[in-house]
Amino acid sequence: MVAYPGAHNLDVIGPLEILATTAYFSADGLQPYDIGIVAERAGPLPASSGLTITAALSFEDVLADDRAIDTLMIAGGHGSSAAMKDPALVAFLRAAAPRARRIASICTGALVLAEAGLLDGRRASTHWFWCPKMETDYPDVRVDRDSIYVRDGNIWTSAGVTSGMDLALALIEDDLGHAAALQVARFSVMYMMRPGGQSQFSAHLVAQRAEDPAINATLDFVLANPDDPLTVTALAARAGLSERTFSRRFKHETGLTPAAYVEAARVQAARVALETTARGVELIAMETGFQNAERMRRAFQRHLGVSASEYRERFRGSHDAQAPRLDGPG
Repeated sequence: MVAYPGAHNLDVIGPLEILATTAYFSADGLQPYDIGIVAERAGPLPASSGLTITAALSFEDVLADDRAIDTLMIAGGHGSSAAMKDPALVAFLRAAAPRARRIASICTGALVLAEAGLLDGRRASTHWFWCPKMETDYPDVRVDRDSIYVRDGNIWTSAGVTSGMDLALALIEDDLGHAAALQVARFSVMYMMRPGGQSQFSAHLVAQRAEDPAINATLDFVLANPDDPLTVTALAARAGLSERTFSRRFKHETGLTPAAYVEAARVQAARVALETTARGVELIAMETGFQNAERMRRAFQRHLGVSASEYRERFRGSHDAQAPRLDGPG
């Protein structure tokens, strides 16, 4: 894991803790991953939140070691703007990348990879706030604004902060299988996996961005009443606006059409029901405004890349998952 001054602590520690947790479920108690933090110089470096991260290795140490690197990761954080301009860090990434089986970034670490030219011609994700900058500054990168994480060949990129833990779970699943990832997810009190195609913007987050009172009230109403007939005509009337004015102001405030937001809100409501209740898919479809299971299935495929039934199966915890070793690390 590459760190630097101002790296976000959770970007560094979160994914590494997820990888380290695999040792709890190892039959022989050994750590499947040999983890190390690397920086320009070995030793302490100031990270976010006033905490200090200690790098065990320097760039020189890694480059002097001719062994292959399995996974080269880089954290994001407020310090990434300076990291992108750090010639030593960028040169290290360019030199180390060919020796790595795979490369992964957390949050704005993707911008550092882009600066090093490692994302040219590839699809990539980063923190939603910085997606426009990546699109403008690195036109050769195909920016995916909606994905929690993206895999393009041997390069994995993730969205903001906690998505680095989702990415780490995906790496475990890729390396050790679905059962191992499920055990780590349950032990870490996480979803097994948020699918790669899942939007990192929940409908609630979109609602929080709106400043127009009429639009804000409409967003809240949609969230509270997903089963209502939420047509543009009905919503515009509720907002006291013409349909044309309502649609224009809605798109300006949220970046979405009213129909797109309504569908996102309904998918979100259906996800909660699928995760937390045993009600049938057809009933949930009716309760969340989809009217029937087929419409809900198509919406889930568009937003999450899986059907509603597959989503429930994936996110419903396995009750017979292996218990952690009590003599494991901790």
